[in-house]
Amino acid sequence: MDMTTAVPEESSGDQRLAILLAMAMFVLVVDTSLMNVSISAVVRDLDTTASGVQSAIALEALVSAAFILIGSKIADLICRKRAYTLGLLGYAAGALSMTLSQSLTSIIIFWAIIGGLGASLLLPSMQALIHGNFHGPMQRRAYALVGAAAAIAAAVGPLLGGFITTYLSWRVAFFGEVVIIAIVLVGSRRVHEVPYTGDRRVDVVGAVLSAVGMGGVVLGILVWESGGAAVGILIAVGVVALGSLAWWLSKRKREGKPALIDVALFKSKYFRLGISSQTLQQIALGGLMIALPIYLQMVLEYNAMEAGLSLAPLSLSMFAVALLAGKRAGKRSPGKIIRAGFFLLAVGVGALIPVVPRAHSGWWMAIPLLIAGAGLGLLVSQLNNYTLSPIEEERVSEAAGVNSAGGSFGLSFGLAFAGAIMLASLSLIFTHLANDSAVLSPTEQQQVADGLEKNAEVMTNTHLDQLLEGQPADVKAEILDINTDARPRALQIALLIPLLAALLGLVNGFRMTRLPDPEPSAGGDEMLLA
Repeated sequence: MDMTTAVPEESSGDQRLAILLAMAMFVLVVDTSLMNVSISAVVRDLDTTASGVQSAIALEALVSAAFILIGSKIADLICRKRAYTLGLLGYAAGALSMTLSQSLTSIIIFWAIIGGLGASLLLPSMQALIHGNFHGPMQRRAYALVGAAAAIAAAVGPLLGGFITTYLSWRVAFFGEVVIIAIVLVGSRRVHEVPYTGDRRVDVVGAVLSAVGMGGVVLGILVWESGGAAVGILIAVGVVALGSLAWWLSKRKREGKPALIDVALFKSKYFRLGISSQTLQQIALGGLMIALPIYLQMVLEYNAMEAGLSLAPLSLSMFAVALLAGKRAGKRSPGKIIRAGFFLLAVGVGALIPVVPRAHSGWWMAIPLLIAGAGLGLLVSQLNNYTLSPIEEERVSEAAGVNSAGGSFGLSFGLAFAGAIMLASLSLIFTHLANDSAVLSPTEQQQVADGLEKNAEVMTNTHLDQLLEGQPADVKAEILDINTDARPRALQIALLIPLLAALLGLVNGFRMTRLPDPEPSAGGDEMLLA
């Protein structure tokens, strides 16, 4: 008789370290939510513009996206623990700059650029450290804890940020991030180094082309948004660099030399569909993250708490549905769930567009936001594993890095493009309404056109009323009426960006359902940070 005994899987790891890593992930995710609900407060306190703040938000996501693949290789070369520590310090510098900053310039330098670089080091090194510091069931619990921290941060971020900003200050909220990071840094002695044993050669050309490609496209859009020159050149440089990157990676693969990304990953239809869907989901999310907070704070003139409460249906439904779908999905087809997610997202965003010009309260948007949030929750619950499931165990970490880069690029693109479309539309609509006005003289109409050509801004009627001090009463009233009419129209046009992304994602969803369901892999299940 064959007497075999099942050997229990060995479990090891420091529970306190898992909590510290979850705290670090919480700060990473909650950071952008704090900035979004604080836009009007930052604009007021620093005497800057809404477009300037939204450019900083988009730039932070861009820097993280452009350097995350490079950050993963740097972490391999300089030691993962050291990269983890440097990433935390970079993020702490960004949060501290928000606490002390007196100008938008310091926010761009320290929060957007240095903080973005910190994130590009922190995310890949955290993945490797969790994989190396925990084993067996404890490793799965660590990944689950960190993933739960990210989901909770996404859900409570707008409410938490809104409460602190309204009743204390946005500076206090960011100082809270500094305190949390300091606690995590003190506990970093619990982290054991995970040595890298792979090829230590660096694909410098691939790294440069990657950064220039993603950076050129998004920076070109940000320059267009701010009315700068050389927009076409920047975008063209970005597109050419991305095309050159694809050629370069294929060439390195044929020659058997190390490359920034193994192009063989893209041979899998599941991986291609997953990466493109992840990018489209983040474009939609980025567009919503910039359009909705500006609408609430600059059109309805909500404070941070009111804006956070208005956005709660989106974030809370996304969290609840992701949690429920993750537990109840069972043997349901992930492709069909993803298709349903993009369908609900498109329906929710589509329902928002006619609501915007009619809403006198953020609660008018509650049902569309609940629908869109449910769609995002379905996508969050399935996309990572769908993308990574066909990848072999030894290549999952690299694939997860590509997945993270695609998502971060999509987020930065959505933030920048929706913001640029909004300001361009505002300028055209405002000028058209001014030219049709029977109250404004031809000279005043030309002044409006010239001003908008140089500096189109979404601003509150209260702020605009102050700027028009000294103007004749009828002229002031007419311009305020034009502003009241133009802003919702511009925001409606901006919402077409997330709607288009959701519809393209829906097309991907139909393509997914034509394929057999992917077999889940252990490696894919572990990469909850991607």
